[in-house]
Amino acid sequence: MSIGEQRLQRRMARGIEFLGSETAILCGAMSWVSERNLVSAISNAGGFGLIACGAMTPELLDAEIAGTKALTDKPFGVNLITMHPQLFDLIDVCAKHGVTHIVLAGGLPPAGSLDAIKGNGAKLICFAPALSLAKKLIRSGVDALVVEGMEAGGHIGPVSTSVLAQDILPEVSEQVPVFVAGGIGRGEAIAGYLDMGAAGVQLGTRFACATESIAHPNFKKAFFRASARDAISSVQIDPRLPVIPVRALKNASSELFTAKQREVAQLLDEGKVEMLEAQLQIEHYWAGALRRAVIEGDVDNGSLMAGQSVGMVTKEEPVADIIAQLMAEAAAALEKRAA
Repeated sequence: MSIGEQRLQRRMARGIEFLGSETAILCGAMSWVSERNLVSAISNAGGFGLIACGAMTPELLDAEIAGTKALTDKPFGVNLITMHPQLFDLIDVCAKHGVTHIVLAGGLPPAGSLDAIKGNGAKLICFAPALSLAKKLIRSGVDALVVEGMEAGGHIGPVSTSVLAQDILPEVSEQVPVFVAGGIGRGEAIAGYLDMGAAGVQLGTRFACATESIAHPNFKKAFFRASARDAISSVQIDPRLPVIPVRALKNASSELFTAKQREVAQLLDEGKVEMLEAQLQIEHYWAGALRRAVIEGDVDNGSLMAGQSVGMVTKEEPVADIIAQLMAEAAAALEKRAA
């Protein structure tokens, strides 16, 4: 083992122990993409796969977890959306299957959800888009954090990964494992965040077009053609409707989303829906738009959620090769720093 590989193993040791995987590399939960085939491939290759539950019913999640367990005996987790109306039923499904790690995305854990998850013996990971929220989540008892910057694909916050990492890692990385995400496409960046105190990293865009990904060939080709500047953030048109921005490749769906926001805002004005229902309608819109692109291959009207690292995705390759390349790059970077 080279000096760089030794340094990499030491820096990833905490994340590896927490996840139970061979590397401290999580795959971001990408709706319609992070399903049994990609999740199992990532876990089998030494990473940590995450099933994207999204808008799934408990019955669908039950089948997806069972399908994933049939393809791997390595650890994997499940990503749940906090605003899902059947959140507690989904938590029960995870408990039934002995899921070891649950990621809650989309806001603070609702009352009782943290106790329900940890009471079943699972480890809870939450997103921290600000230092104050990171500290609050740690006080509430979460086991680990993901610090994700605006360079990421899908739902994003307003602050870049590098700034969040500088703000949050020095303050909390000794208290709980922290995984950095957003715009990471090469191992050199992984090495940098590990040096800053991260326990590991989370990547989505690099895995979206893996050989094992079920994404439609049209979806993958759109990624191969894209550059970083093609992955743009959606625009919020009505401040009364707190829509979390989404980063995706620019296409006709960007205009469709603007129209959808206007439609939902009008329903709010007319008192025909409550705020939670309005937000759910937006989430269901994204679920449908993603399906059109990922499953049906409609890259004009579907949503092509991608992070700004999309320019580094240039070909279809096996998950094992992607992880091996990332680890080799990170080790080489750490070896240079040791010289």
